[in-house]
Amino acid sequence: MATSSSPPPPPDPSTDADLLRHLLFLSRDVSSHQQPSPSSSPLRVNPNFSSVPRNVRQLSLLFEELLLAVRDDDDRCVDFALPRLASLCFREILLVLHRLKAHFDHCSARSRAFVLFRAEPLAAEIHEQVVDLATFLDILPVAELRIPEDVRDHVRLLLRQLRRSSPAVDPAALSLRRDILELIALVESGTVPDHAALQGIFRRLGIDDSWNCRHEIDSVERDIADGAAADRWVPAMVALASILRYARYVLFGASTPRLDTSAGADGKKSPFSEAEDLAVPADFRCPISLDLMRDPMVVATGQTYDRDSIVRWIGSGHATCPKSGQALAHLELVPNRALKNLICCWCRDNNLPFDGADVTSNEQADADNATTAAANKAALEAARMTASFLVEELAAAPCTDAAHRVVHELRLLAKHGSDNRAFVAEAGAIPLLLPLLRSDDAGLQVSAVTALLNLSILEANKRLIMHADGAVDGIVHVLAEGAKWRAKENAAATVLSLSSIHSYRRRLARHPRVVEVLLQMARHGPASSKKDAMAAILSLAGDRENTGRLVEGGVVGAALEAVGEPEVAEEAAAVLAAVARRGGVEAVAKAEGAVARLVGLLRRGSDWARESAAATLVAVCRRSESGLVAELAAVPGIDWVIWELMGAGTERARRKAAALSRICRRWAAAVEAERTARFSAMSVTTSSTTVA
Repeated sequence: MATSSSPPPPPDPSTDADLLRHLLFLSRDVSSHQQPSPSSSPLRVNPNFSSVPRNVRQLSLLFEELLLAVRDDDDRCVDFALPRLASLCFREILLVLHRLKAHFDHCSARSRAFVLFRAEPLAAEIHEQVVDLATFLDILPVAELRIPEDVRDHVRLLLRQLRRSSPAVDPAALSLRRDILELIALVESGTVPDHAALQGIFRRLGIDDSWNCRHEIDSVERDIADGAAADRWVPAMVALASILRYARYVLFGASTPRLDTSAGADGKKSPFSEAEDLAVPADFRCPISLDLMRDPMVVATGQTYDRDSIVRWIGSGHATCPKSGQALAHLELVPNRALKNLICCWCRDNNLPFDGADVTSNEQADADNATTAAANKAALEAARMTASFLVEELAAAPCTDAAHRVVHELRLLAKHGSDNRAFVAEAGAIPLLLPLLRSDDAGLQVSAVTALLNLSILEANKRLIMHADGAVDGIVHVLAEGAKWRAKENAAATVLSLSSIHSYRRRLARHPRVVEVLLQMARHGPASSKKDAMAAILSLAGDRENTGRLVEGGVVGAALEAVGEPEVAEEAAAVLAAVARRGGVEAVAKAEGAVARLVGLLRRGSDWARESAAATLVAVCRRSESGLVAELAAVPGIDWVIWELMGAGTERARRKAAALSRICRRWAAAVEAERTARFSAMSVTTSSTTVA
């Protein structure tokens, strides 16, 4: 049973005056709490939730009166001592007030649904504290305290009020809970709830506008993730969260998107960008799904992916690393516990739910799976209703502003969960989104391309997008002429997502402008845009057939320029390695300054960048003329750089560094042999001349 955790004991006051000051401060704190249900709602879970703060406020008058005796006429502290029994009672009352404060703090931090579903234990807990408070007030020797008679009468009246406390839950709360459970059952059956009935239930729950509804959704999801709800109520909480999301759109309409100030003229993102894009650091996102990783796993190449995404990738027949394109030496997945702990801490600090906790036993895993399955039916039906409603609203949107509001909500809905992405696509959103990619409204264009990106994460939706009329042309239009860099970045990310399918990778590269606009973005965009463009190019470079088009478009020059920028160096180096490995080694070898830039990356790059740079140098030195090896060997300190990489690089980087070392040694040996041969020939010639 989930209850508020036991609070730490309050500090022990050293004097009776300190004790009274602590009591006064704590009583005012408790009396400031409102009942967990909002004041706009007639719902009362238990009378104590509203009466206890009022009663404690009356109790504070006693402490104020007693503190008057601590000071003289000049408001200076004087010696003061309570009767022994009174001092003991007040110390016990201090503990009770401390527990009441912890109880109210716990309830106020939870959702309305949590308080409603947990009404009985919460009411019993506060009733127990009220009984304790009444007991200590009954024992308190009021007659021995130096207080006026009217204050004594006030304490006696307060005691009678506390004795009327009951643990019973208000019938209205029980009725509301029954109605909510019936609503969940109705949705589970696939029946769309009546709007008037839905509005009535939510009004009784205290949700009367879009902001309150969204806040309750966040609170319910946080309660579920924190494990605050008892097991028996978890399915209902999960289902209610989805119904709340549906009701927010149906009852209060799509919310107006905030002004997108996340990308200025220079393309730099503002710290005031939208929450869903601002929150998640890049290292915490899965490179495949672009979602926050819940169970990060390391593959053979050292790259980290979310377990679900990489398992689907491998299960679909791929044997390469999605990010680097390298062949996987084995298919074992190793948990990245350090990163998982960082993600968990980050989620906790930002009040975000995190459901990636480790399972301690098979029994617990089975129980969790059963709980999720029980909740899924109603939650999935509510999500399906939400998607259908929003798509219908988009189809009937009378103006750009209305369309923008709906597309923004579709974008948020498709951001989380494969089921949501499937429902939005099944409802017919993709054909409606594609024309909006050419919208003159910058905000609408950003929301449309971002919604398309979120939908493309689901494998089945990739096919729907690639086979939709004008989809690729629309994405290219945003890449080339997007009103904001944010739109261009998300269009590039959409190309990256779609190109994870081998056949679509070729089809995208065959488009007459895809490579061109991606390379323009990689050359002239801000750092974040270059990074997204290079990531998309890297995915296209995973197919040998695309290498010629990329080389003709100037990918080698663009990548060599980008390796000097720390934000883009990893992706640019990986592009060079992929091009060199798949038939473009001559183009890399002929590029001016290639060796110098790659060696610079070996010195100062990240582990992945150094690995890619080493792989590119090996490919170039093996398949080109010895002049490049000579150029490499002539770099000051190159032996030390290679030696250091062999000792401190990734496993693949160490192998490539060893190969580079062998190439340099063989070249040096060949040069020495040639020099020796020339010297010998000159010696023979000199000897012959002398004899003659």
